[in-house]
Amino acid sequence: MSTSSAGLSHGLKERHVTMLSIAGVIGAGLFVGSGHAIAEAGPAVLIAYAIAGLLVVLVMRMLGEMAVASPDTGSFSTYADRAIGHWAGYLIGWLYWWFWVLVIPLEATAAATILHTWFAGVPLWAFALGITVLLTITNLFSVKNYGEFEFWFALVKVVAIVAFLAIAGAAIMGLIPGSQTSGVSKLFDHGGFMPNGFGAVLGAMLTTMFTFLGTEIVTIAAAESDNPQQQITKATNSVVWRISLFYLGSIFVVTSLVAWNDPQLAALGSYQRTLELIGIPNAKAIVDVVVLISVASCLNSALYTASRMLYSLSTRRDAMQVFNKTAGNGTPQNAVLGSMVVGFMMVIANYLVPEAVFNVLLATSGAIALLVYMAIAISQLRMRQHMIARGETPAFKMWLFPWLTWAVILFIAAVLVIMAFRPDHQIEVLSTAALTVLLLLVGWIRSRLLGTNWRHSSSTLAAANAG
Repeated sequence: MSTSSAGLSHGLKERHVTMLSIAGVIGAGLFVGSGHAIAEAGPAVLIAYAIAGLLVVLVMRMLGEMAVASPDTGSFSTYADRAIGHWAGYLIGWLYWWFWVLVIPLEATAAATILHTWFAGVPLWAFALGITVLLTITNLFSVKNYGEFEFWFALVKVVAIVAFLAIAGAAIMGLIPGSQTSGVSKLFDHGGFMPNGFGAVLGAMLTTMFTFLGTEIVTIAAAESDNPQQQITKATNSVVWRISLFYLGSIFVVTSLVAWNDPQLAALGSYQRTLELIGIPNAKAIVDVVVLISVASCLNSALYTASRMLYSLSTRRDAMQVFNKTAGNGTPQNAVLGSMVVGFMMVIANYLVPEAVFNVLLATSGAIALLVYMAIAISQLRMRQHMIARGETPAFKMWLFPWLTWAVILFIAAVLVIMAFRPDHQIEVLSTAALTVLLLLVGWIRSRLLGTNWRHSSSTLAAANAG
């Protein structure tokens, strides 16, 4: 195990990592948010999800190659440090930490909104802070608690998705009496399969691409399991069928049963609207419970992931040293608390600061996913080249190297350029770029003060891949 993971416990069991890899990061984006994407692109949103899903499959394959060779709780941030340079590991690590810190207020508010509809007498902010405190406490005790919570959260999501697919499949075949919809004709009715043109599909792809961010968390969590190489291999191999079944399967049955221009689709969410048309009683209550569990799961993962990235940054002297201390149970409690405090501030800011200010903060995370994917691809390209030069062969390989790796790099670069010229995404690119420049400036000044090498890796690439 690398020094980056020293001090952390190995409390995650195989079933924890397996279930986390299957459905740990499926959130409200699938159950509710996909309705907006369908309304934008029509049934051709399937193409958008397929392209975004393919990108994630390839990125996870590249990350899997590096993670199997050297499991580390810093994951791609550590690999960027080793393969590209200290500045890259520092930058990607802090950008990723910031992304998950911003997820905390979003998921806490989403959960609070659902609970407030059930208990209107309790203010939204009280629910949001209460949920965040509860999940912070579970993360403080041990990584096993995180794993146990995620196991059951993920299991509920898997059961819900499978049940939805079974019910929707039966409706498609006309097996449900009283259903207002059946068959697959809505895939081509109302203007055809691509009613709003390829531009709308492209726009939907830019939105759905960020739905998959979090798939890589399993490579961070696996470093705290007993057999990380085996867990990472299994998780990476399962990405294809996970995306095909849960995302493409769900979107297919929704677009088959619900007209893409149904005004209730975006308003209620894809799952709820589909179940209502099929005639399932209490569809809203059922979906609300599933969404509540999903956002609690994502909030739990946000706290865990942010704390582990902060811990890893600290072990590489890219964050205050107080954050690399672990408690007797092997949990980096200072990193958990540090991430939680900033997350709390964001939860409070969501209610106190003007909406325009908070939206600017959110926009800074808009292109982080693509920068993370780019860093993974470049790191894998360089690390494999070093392995080839030494006559070594990775135990887990990226397909068609280096052609697919270069294809991913060029594709991500093209997407960033497209986002920069689209009015609906310009603020995200510009805000993330501003945050990137700020982080690089702070990092450069800090490296000068500490006398550290900013351009080169904080550990040699050869040492990183040894053993």
